[in-house]
Amino acid sequence: MNQKNLEFLKDQLKYTGFGETFDQDLKEKMLKGETEFKIIKEGVYGKDSMTAELNFKKSDQSDLYFFNSYHVNLKKEESKEGLEQTFYINSNSSNITLKEAYNLMEGRSVNKDLKTKEGEVYNSWIKIDFKESESNSNFKINHYHQNYGYDLEACLAKHSIKELETPKYKEDLLNSLKKGNLQSVTFVVNGVESKQYIEANPQFKTVNVYDGNLQRINHRESKDEKQKETQGKSTSKDFSQRKESVSDEPAEVEKKRSQRKGKAKSL
Repeated sequence: MNQKNLEFLKDQLKYTGFGETFDQDLKEKMLKGETEFKIIKEGVYGKDSMTAELNFKKSDQSDLYFFNSYHVNLKKEESKEGLEQTFYINSNSSNITLKEAYNLMEGRSVNKDLKTKEGEVYNSWIKIDFKESESNSNFKINHYHQNYGYDLEACLAKHSIKELETPKYKEDLLNSLKKGNLQSVTFVVNGVESKQYIEANPQFKTVNVYDGNLQRINHRESKDEKQKETQGKSTSKDFSQRKESVSDEPAEVEKKRSQRKGKAKSL
């Protein structure tokens, strides 16, 4: 068994989100010298269960093993059949971690630094299109490249989110959303705080907002609240100005009357 190869694969599993749980299993399977083998990981995310089948294959030219892909099966609590997708591992790109795979299977978007075949690095949001399949039986993955024009930070700024006021919390929030997480935040509307949830939506260049029961809220709601508040202040100001104008009117009328009376007396 190639020890360096073992250490490399252990690190690869760790940084792809599988931890160090399978280090011993990996070693034992490599010692057997089989052409290819699988390792199964089962996990629970809230009320969802997801099984990942990790695929390893030995090189035809050497004793090196490669972690080629992992196949996931996500089962929702209310569904008997699971959603399936294979995520491929390669050396010239940023691999999808297990948690990112779950978020993608949940229908959310993930931000990654990817590489072209020529090795050029580019940034892109990715999202699974469950309505379209590819020739390898995978669902199609849509890409929203850096030139697509999605500005996550600018979208967040449209909402009254308390965490944005603190640089460290803001940075953590952005990083979490880029990983595809559904993130809890504190909304502040008219001085009242409430816990809600948000997720990135690069396709429509916005963020999705959910209430405490994970029911979707119109993404413009917070912005509209700001506009209403601003309009309210503006209306109040206009009303005050009109009130001053009305209150000044009798005095002006009385002044003109006095002037007319003065002219009449002089005549």
